[in-house]
Amino acid sequence: MKKLLVIGHDANRAGAQLVLLNLMRLLKAQGIQMHLVLGESGPLVDEYRAICPVTVWPAPNRYVVDAVTDKVLGKLGLWEQFHNRQLKEQQKTVQAEVRPDSFDVVLANTVMSSRWFSQLGVPDRIPVVTFVHELDMSVRIYTQPDELKYLLHRTKRLLSVSKATARYYEQKHGVDPTRITLFTLIDTPAMVRNVAQARQQPDVYASLNLSNAALIVGGCGNAEWRKGNDLFVTLARQVIGRAPDKNIHFVWVGMPPGPLRDDLLLDIRKAGLADQVHLIQPTPEVLRYMSQFDVFVLCSREDPYPLVVFEAGLCQVPVVCFDGAGGAPELIETDGGFVVPYLDLDAMSSQVLTLLDQPDLRRRMGEQLERKILERHPAQQSVETLLTLLIQLSS
Repeated sequence: MKKLLVIGHDANRAGAQLVLLNLMRLLKAQGIQMHLVLGESGPLVDEYRAICPVTVWPAPNRYVVDAVTDKVLGKLGLWEQFHNRQLKEQQKTVQAEVRPDSFDVVLANTVMSSRWFSQLGVPDRIPVVTFVHELDMSVRIYTQPDELKYLLHRTKRLLSVSKATARYYEQKHGVDPTRITLFTLIDTPAMVRNVAQARQQPDVYASLNLSNAALIVGGCGNAEWRKGNDLFVTLARQVIGRAPDKNIHFVWVGMPPGPLRDDLLLDIRKAGLADQVHLIQPTPEVLRYMSQFDVFVLCSREDPYPLVVFEAGLCQVPVVCFDGAGGAPELIETDGGFVVPYLDLDAMSSQVLTLLDQPDLRRRMGEQLERKILERHPAQQSVETLLTLLIQLSS
């Protein structure tokens, strides 16, 4: 295989995008030439460009012509015709720059990439590998049925991050299980180094006026309903309410300014938790916070196989998560933390308190979670598996 066309939905600093970045770095080290097409730009775009050429799909124009002319075109029933013509021109510009017929294999990272894959005009002779990181909620929110159907139809091999994710595509989208490969790429050596570096940094909690004796329950992720930011606040209310004499703080990393943050802060203030629940804006310094968590709670309503669980585990922090919300229970099991019934915040708060009350149990479970990650997810073995697959498909 000589050239790989990679398609990603954006360059934001989130799980699937970070996994793709690590994957591309490892493939480049193996001598693979790549070109990345992104649906949108983002903070990681320069790091992507350090690996290979990057084409960012042009953002839709606010107007087809201008505000006044667009109104006239609308009244004449011509606006959609002009709009479609504009989109076609953008599509042709990207196709001319990328030249999709010049590649040996296409790797679509996330099903959200189906939108741009459907417009690239990749010839039928070129095999497609799709790396799926999404379950039902994300599929419904971020894809169009016809575009997703086309991508899955063209896909020769579906890479699934967890057994739960594989079952979803088998049962909901009719993907032949013989075309599905379990594949999780975690650059564990780099993550271990990053954890060690984070631990050497000055105490990031000083700005929050937290003492060294504080017990920290952490959460991490985007600001969205799927991630359960609201559940995190409700959980804090239950845990702190059950143990008022303990110095417990809840810290969520990844909450930008906006309406959701404002709503959560209102809840936090009305619950009397303003001094104990902290919302940290998105930051590349996530591990500086996470390395000092005592417990990590995964409040996600849906998360196929979250990168944050690996980060917590390599920080030797035990995890409490919901059953039926994705693939995390496959890693946590009964010895890396606790798996509680879906949306059972009462059970989750009880298990969080169990861990906070028993430092030896926290230590054992955190160490076991780290051990399992290192044993089950060697990065070099994963990239060699994918490289072998890409070579087979392109031959």
